[in-house]
Formats: sequence, structure tokens, C-alpha cells
Amino acid sequence: MSRQNWEVVIGLEIHAQLNTASKIFSGASTAFGAEANAQASAVDIALPGVLPVLNRGAVERAIRFGLAIDAEIAPKSVFARKNYFYPDLPKGYQISQFELPVVVGGEVTVRVGEGEAAYDKTIHLTRAHLEEDAGKSLHEDFHGMSGIDLNRAGTPLLEIVSEPDMRSAAEAVAYARALHTLVRWIDICDGNMQEGSFRCDANVSVRRPGEPLGTRREIKNLNSFRFLQQAIDYEIQWQIDTIEDGGKIQQATVLFDPDTGETRMMRSKEDAHDYRYFPDPDLLPLMIGEDWIARTRAAMPELPGAMRARFEADWGLSAYDTVTLTVSRDTAAYFEAAVAAAGDAQAKPCANWIMGELAARLNKAERDIADSPVSPAQLAALVGRIADGTISNNAGKKVFDALWNGAGSEVDAIIAAEGLKQMSDTGELERIVDEVLAANPKSVEEFRAGKEKALNALVGQVMKASRGKANPAQVNTVLRAKLGA
Repeated sequence: MSRQNWEVVIGLEIHAQLNTASKIFSGASTAFGAEANAQASAVDIALPGVLPVLNRGAVERAIRFGLAIDAEIAPKSVFARKNYFYPDLPKGYQISQFELPVVVGGEVTVRVGEGEAAYDKTIHLTRAHLEEDAGKSLHEDFHGMSGIDLNRAGTPLLEIVSEPDMRSAAEAVAYARALHTLVRWIDICDGNMQEGSFRCDANVSVRRPGEPLGTRREIKNLNSFRFLQQAIDYEIQWQIDTIEDGGKIQQATVLFDPDTGETRMMRSKEDAHDYRYFPDPDLLPLMIGEDWIARTRAAMPELPGAMRARFEADWGLSAYDTVTLTVSRDTAAYFEAAVAAAGDAQAKPCANWIMGELAARLNKAERDIADSPVSPAQLAALVGRIADGTISNNAGKKVFDALWNGAGSEVDAIIAAEGLKQMSDTGELERIVDEVLAANPKSVEEFRAGKEKALNALVGQVMKASRGKANPAQVNTVLRAKLGA
């Protein structure tokens, strides 16, 4: 059935694992991949007589996030016990924050879509609060039972809760991607979705325009942007179909099955009162002074939004270019280093090579740009030789190949060794053009009859005769002059 006459309402809850070396309330390691239960300390599983001690580094990272989204950093926040029973929750409760979270409000502006249809959307945040993660239930490795790994228990999380401001799966994915970039940019989370460091829960409901909010269903633990898109799209259509067929939506927690592309109900959704929150008696209120906030602000890097605006103002790059070049701090740093070496006039060509050839090679090799075999200085030298006419774009790709594969480290040396230098002798070029014109009278006649495509055929013949060494723009000019165009 159609989605026309329905409004979609989406809010996201994102769990970002903070990249501290130890857990939020104990000194146990947070390293990924350890043997099951090797990193579960007495504090993590709440053995009698132990007391939690708050990790200062986790608080520092929460402050950093609050500053990055222009939120209020609460001068006083409180840890609360969230009570529920689950096999991988060793204490029978989770230490979280409820009424007084550490970060309040804030907003993130995201770019949705591409090309002329792209638009900016500002998503408001409700809060971000500190909490500990639970353990993990393992079902695949056991027959007739489940295994419990408590290594994750006590790992520090920042739960980032948005307002229900999103109206499509595309907006939700753009927002999730923007947050993913931001938490890595300010170095509070490694963003590794495969290891569970960045997980999304999507609250989805539908309503007729102008009506009150519909009943929401929460899709849990989405660990890829593709799954987030698919799960929301399926859930939207399922809710619309259910209502139009006369059914009612029940508040519930659901899981997305990537194999079937469908969501399925996990349990009826609890409300806050079901968790019986109360302040944790073992933890004092968290007090954050202005001096701590000021010190943290002074150490913050330039944020992606400010950098995008600067790239646009200084170098005239498009919104699409600036978003792509600021997908990570390493990408932005590579671009700036290349422009610094090549000169401001070459900013756009540098951007094109980074977003095109370099990005394709990195993706294929599954490498980060920080590990690129081609340095910013080498890319700048390559761009410079194309700009000054020494080599063509096609020859530039051959030079890039050599740099990538380690066949050479100096752009000029590769050009010389491979014989890639464009023809600079005008007399030699004119001789080749004369021969091509004499050998292709039909194309000459067609061009003079007004067929512009005939010129392309002649350019191709000249390039072939020069073995690719002629400058295409120069060839075009000489041909037009010879043909009286």
C-alpha cells in the first residue's frame, strides 16, 4: 500500500562505546577480543563488598560530545540504577542516568541526499547520558543452551537520544552517519560497528498529517547504516499496512532480520516506570565545574561543520565535496596537506582525485587514508603536472598506479621513465594534424557540414597517431584552426 497521506516520525537512540582503556566503574580492560569472561572484574559483576569508582576519562568524553553539539553540560548529574533481569546483566540492574543526565539538548545539522535534491536538516537532541554496557549472550556456539560472556559488562557507553525530528529513513541514516563521523572526529569512540562500538536503536511511528504521534515500535541493535535504512523502511510500510487493514500498533521492541529484511517482535516495550529507577546509593552526584568545561573546550579540534564552511569559503568547493572530505579527520588532513603542497588553485583537482581515484583504491584495498601508499605531497605533485600540461589526465592515472604500487616515488621520474610527457612541440603536432585531416576527408566534410561529433573522431585519430602524448585541448584548438572553425 502507498505511503501517501502518512507522516513518518523517527527518533534514534545511539550507543557509542567510549574509547577509554578501562571500564566506567572499574579498572578492568575494555579491549575487544579477549577470551570470554577474562575481563569481568568483581566490580563489574557486583560481588558483595565492592564499590564502583567513576572513570574520569568517560566523563571527559561526555563533556567533549556536549560541546561538539552545542549542548548544555549539566553542572550536576546523577547516576541511577535501572532495574531489570536478563541473563547477561550480572547485577540485576544497570547503572545509567535518568532524571539528571550529563548532556542536555544540542543539535546536529546533516546533509540529506545528493545533487540538486539534497537539503540540510537540523536534528535536535534530547540528551546524552553515561551508562555501563551489559554482557553478551552467545547462542550460536551452544546446543540447547546459551553462553554468557561478561567482558562487555561495565564498558562505558554514551547513549545519545534524539528528538523525533526525522521524517524518513534517509534522514535517519544521514543523522546516524553524521554522529558516527562526529564521535570519531572528537576521539571519544572508534566507531567500529562490527565490534559493537556504535549501535543504533530506531523508534518508528506513523500518523496522518496533523494528528498526534502514533504508537512507536523500537528496532534494537542495528549495527550498519544499510540495516538501519532497510529496517526503518520495512517497519514504516508494516505499520501503514497494519493500520490500513484495520489493526492497531502495539508498543514493542523489535529486532531486524537482515536475511529476511523484516522486523519481528522481541517483547512488549517497557516504559520508564517498569525499570524502577532510583539514584545509585554507591555513587555521589557528578559535579562538573566551569573550569573543567573550559579546559576541555580549549583542547577541542576544529569541528566538521566549521571545516566544511571554511573549505567552501576558501576554495569554492560544493557542499557535496565538503561533506565527503570531512568524513573523517584523517581525510580532511590529507586534503589540506595536498592543497598546501599543490597551491590553492589546485584545491578542486586535489578534491577530485581524493574522492575519486584514491577513495576507490582505498576501498578496494580496505585501507584507511592514513595508510595510503600515495602521500599528499605525491598527489599534489601529480595534480601539478596535469595542471601545467606536462601530462594528460589519462597519463596521470598511470602515474598514480606507479605511486600506489611502489614502482616509483617521484612523479617527474615516473613520467620520464614511462615516457608519459605530453607533446610540447607545436610543429610536430601540426604535422600529425595535417596527416590526420588528409587521411579522413569524410570526417572533415561532416564537420564543415555542421556535425560537431565529427571533430571528436578527428581528435581521437590525432591522439592515436601521437600515441596519447598530444594535449587534447591543444589538439582541439589546432584542429579548429586548420578547419577554419
